[in-house]
Amino acid sequence: MTVQPVRVAVIPAAGLGTRFLPVTKSVPKELLPLVDVPIIDVVVSEAVAAGCDEIVVVTAPGKEPLDAYFRPNARLEERLAAEKRDGDLALARRGETVRVTCVPQDRPRGNGHAVLCAREVVGRRPFVMIWGDDVVFAQEPVAAQLIRARERQGGGSVAGVVRVPPDEVRKYGVVEGEPVAERTWRLRRIVEKPERPTSDLGAVHAYVLEPEIFDVLASHPAGRGGEIWLSEAVSVLAQRAPVYAYEFEGERYDAGDRAGYVKAFIRAALERPEIAADVRAWLRQRL
Repeated sequence: MTVQPVRVAVIPAAGLGTRFLPVTKSVPKELLPLVDVPIIDVVVSEAVAAGCDEIVVVTAPGKEPLDAYFRPNARLEERLAAEKRDGDLALARRGETVRVTCVPQDRPRGNGHAVLCAREVVGRRPFVMIWGDDVVFAQEPVAAQLIRARERQGGGSVAGVVRVPPDEVRKYGVVEGEPVAERTWRLRRIVEKPERPTSDLGAVHAYVLEPEIFDVLASHPAGRGGEIWLSEAVSVLAQRAPVYAYEFEGERYDAGDRAGYVKAFIRAALERPEIAADVRAWLRQRL
């Protein structure tokens, strides 16, 4: 059976970023830099490296700078071109190298509703969903790992998971299921922040989702907090169609958390050859 290829990505980026106040009063947290590259650029680059040529970013009122990042800045580009600063010109155009559509989530109704906002653009195509404030450093992009896992299983949806330490597992959506292949489980359900976890597999970073998830999200009642949650919809989908969990390889950072963001920033700096030695020496001195 031919598996429909994944060529579109959805990136929810509609959160208010309250954990990063006061800077997020005017700067979306997804535009906070990892050295000099915004988090959203890193996430989009992961999707592109996995073969996606169309990106849907779900934004919110007040986050217009996100949309602007993916649009040409004619004045800046003309100045750089006139000064023959080709390297800087390429950097200025980073956000313009892929087709990006920004769609609004008019009010906060949950992360599942944010994904649902992309339905009209995505249509009946499978897609990668990557959280807009989550970063993984990996030899192979996580999105590509999940797409390959889907292909090996002959289609279906796939949740990215990691092993979570026992003292932290209650903070995650915990995956329950049965193993079907190396690093792969047939997912039965995702339990959010369980009191008595039955697994150490936390659903994080990304999914590959079949378009049927939109049907589930559209009919799913609001849950805790009066919001629609993606993990609940994935659990419903798992009762109707194949859904898998894949333990991806890579080092993950929750860049929506202050400590996670700082760690991701330092890791990104250590990946940059032009500054890595200086940063490493400074860290040794400070520590």
